Formats: sequence, structure tokens, C-alpha cells
Amino acid sequence: MNLSSDSLAVRPADAAGKAESRSGRIRRFYKAYGLTISSEVALPELEPTPPSAPDIVIAVGPVDFPKAASEGATAFRFAPTRQYLSWQAVGTFRISDASRIDVDPAPGVDDPLLAFPLLGPVMALALHQRGLLILHASAIAVGGKGAIFMGDKGAGKSTTAGAMIRAGHLLLSDDVVALDLSNPAGPMILPAFPQLKLAADAACAIRIGQAEVRPQAHPQIDKAQHRLRDGFSAEPVPATRIYVLERGGRAAISQLPAAAALPAIIKFSYVTRFGREALVGESASIHLRQCAQLAGRIGVCRLEVPAGLSRLDEAVALIENDLAAGVGAG
Repeated sequence: MNLSSDSLAVRPADAAGKAESRSGRIRRFYKAYGLTISSEVALPELEPTPPSAPDIVIAVGPVDFPKAASEGATAFRFAPTRQYLSWQAVGTFRISDASRIDVDPAPGVDDPLLAFPLLGPVMALALHQRGLLILHASAIAVGGKGAIFMGDKGAGKSTTAGAMIRAGHLLLSDDVVALDLSNPAGPMILPAFPQLKLAADAACAIRIGQAEVRPQAHPQIDKAQHRLRDGFSAEPVPATRIYVLERGGRAAISQLPAAAALPAIIKFSYVTRFGREALVGESASIHLRQCAQLAGRIGVCRLEVPAGLSRLDEAVALIENDLAAGVGAG
């Protein structure tokens, strides 16, 4: 997709992958989801990369979101080529042609707080616009196989991923899982960035030794950001199994029937969080085909996770054995 000359007009970058933009902000270059991202918002969560032609440009400046639409605490507007997401306490974000994100911060909001929606729902929607299937989930690489953990809020997606990392496996993504369905060999999970968000009790129970805990960006954010020094897969991994997490009395895995697999994937696809308005034009039928393709290619299971953080290793062992046994479509 074409980018305007203004979006790429920066001074020569230094060796650390930084340059000054016309706005006076430092433009940094990062790698995530197989894309090069240039950003005027500092995103230390992402992996730095040498300057090159960006796939996505993140710029700070005014966003022309109608005032009447942005007077509430949250407001969204979707069109085929532009999408708007606004949070009164944080700022307004505009995605253009899936290749540019403009950020208009609320007064007094700094980069660490901007990064929360930017690397969550805003990036998820931009990746969706680029033709990827996006799940609200966590993903782990286990011996070259990709395991995806979906579930309702509080089901333990990130906690289970953290327990898998402690057991020696590699993080692929937390919260926003991007799948490339164009590979003839099968769906591929694209690596995001080496960060896991954990609640305080889960972090104490898991104690990932190779992680640096980042300062809290806002008092109301209940999860801490754990930046992994190790334990991250920088390469795409084939999606092998999807686990839908539920709380149970014991660790157990059971195959979902085909009739339940597709609705589960649709339910936990990221774009459905915004409602039908986000699927404009032909995107609704494309999204349904993508979900059906994923359901038809890999196994979808129910994973019961025992109540109590002290029993996480039971679920880890079960997942390891399940993946080692080899799985197929449901």
C-alpha cells in the first residue's frame, strides 16, 4: 500500500534505529508480526530493528474524529479504508489503509499509557485490515508446534502461557494472536513481541526468572508487563492446536465437536469485540471464511485448567503430552 511522502519524511536514522520526524518527535523502528513499524510513540515493548521502509507508520498528531462521536468514554467508527477508536482518558487513534496509525493523545497522557490500546485493540484492527486472522488469545511455541489459548476474561490465557514459558517453551504472542492463512502448508502464528501481562498473584506463583517487570503505566491497569529477556520465538510457527480454557476440578483436554469449533473461533476473534459495525462491506464474509478455514485445518479442544495457581503444572504436562501425541483437525 502507498504511503504519503510526509509519513516517510524523516531525518537520517542513527545506529540505534532512531530518527527525528517533522513533528519533532523521535521516530523509532521496530519489528512485530513480521512487519517493520516506524513509530513516533516510544514502544519499548517491541523489538528494535534497523531503519527500512515501514509496513506500518505510527504518527502523533490531530485526528479528525467528529466531536459528537467522541464525547463518550469510548467511541468507534469503521469504514472500508479508515477506522477510528477513541478512549476519552487516553486518546483517539485513526487507522488508514491498514498502513498508517495516527495517534491524538488526550491531555497529559504519555507514551506508556498510549501503548496499551495501541499494541492491543488498535494494532489488532490494523492487522485485521491487512488480511490476517486475529484472535484475542495467547500463543506458545512447543517444539515447533503452535498452541493457542483462548477463553473468557479471567480464564487464565496469559497465566497458562506463563506457566508454559517457565517450563521452557517460547512465547509467540500475548493478547493479540495474528495468523497468516496464506501459507499452503497451513496457518502460521506470527511472532508479536516478548512481553507477557500477568496479574500479581499469577506472577508470584509462576515467577518467570528471565523477565523484567516494567513500571505500572496507570493505577487502574491490574496486570503488570513482564518483558522477557529470553523465552520468545522470533520466527513464525505452524498453528497446531487451539485450546479453549475453562476452569475445572482437574486438568483435562477434550476435543470440541466440529459444530462447536467454528463458533468458538468466531467468538474469540478480535474483530468481533467491536460488533458487526467493524465488519464492513465484504469483510464479514471474508472473516467467516478465515475462521472456517482455521477450524478445518487444526484441532480445537476444551482445556480444563484446575482451580488454584499451585496446580498449573498439571495443565502444562497435559498440553505437552497432547502436542507430542500429534493432532489434526477436529
